[in-house]
Amino acid sequence: MLKFALTAALAAVLASPAMAGDFDGTWSVQLVTESGMCDAQYSYTLAVRDGQVRPVTTVASGGTTVSGRVGADGGVGLNVAASAANGTASGRLQARSGSGTWRVSGGLCAGRWVAKRHTLRTALAE
Repeated sequence: MLKFALTAALAAVLASPAMAGDFDGTWSVQLVTESGMCDAQYSYTLAVRDGQVRPVTTVASGGTTVSGRVGADGGVGLNVAASAANGTASGRLQARSGSGTWRVSGGLCAGRWVAKRHTLRTALAE
């Protein structure tokens, strides 16, 4: 019985990296400030590939960099750096949406975030 339990645990660990790809795609993320002196809201488009998070470059990003990971269970851990401040975000993604919290180091501001996964649109044959 112990051998079966160890085999099952090892299989789960080995399967985790492949499952991180379940969250691959493009995500729209909105950050809402709940305390502090930051702007009321920020919007970003992020790409997830094999568990790695990267910003989709747009003029609106204002030089903000985002890096981090999405775990096989959907757990999110991000670092965000802008010209004058750094922060972190954590939370959880599900198949099509996600949510969590964020804060800027030094207590400058904090809030919550929500994410929606972009869906692929296919042309319908007429």
